[in-house]
Amino acid sequence: MQIPTMTVTELSTRVSDMAIVDVRETFEYSSGHVPGAINIPMSTIPVRLQDLPEGDVCIICESGGRSWQVAAFLAQRGIVVTNVEGGTGAWRYEGFPIEHGHGPTGSDES
Repeated sequence: MQIPTMTVTELSTRVSDMAIVDVRETFEYSSGHVPGAINIPMSTIPVRLQDLPEGDVCIICESGGRSWQVAAFLAQRGIVVTNVEGGTGAWRYEGFPIEHGHGPTGSDES
């Protein structure tokens, strides 16, 4: 399955107008994430589809592997997604800003 991808540099120019879902575990997300990203861990995606933002969604993890798996899962369900190549590790490496803490979880419980 062909999943659209985006580099972290491309994401940095669109971060304010893209819905970003970070699929890392909560402790990973808390240690640093792309500003504005919501956290829906990969293990919870199947039961939290209703928590996904509407419209086009960028999926990110630490290096791109988990996010690709989630992107493929969502694309099979007709959800428009883009995988972020290199993930948060590449974002950090390029020197883009990082937020720390829990932030939004994509649910009404945040």
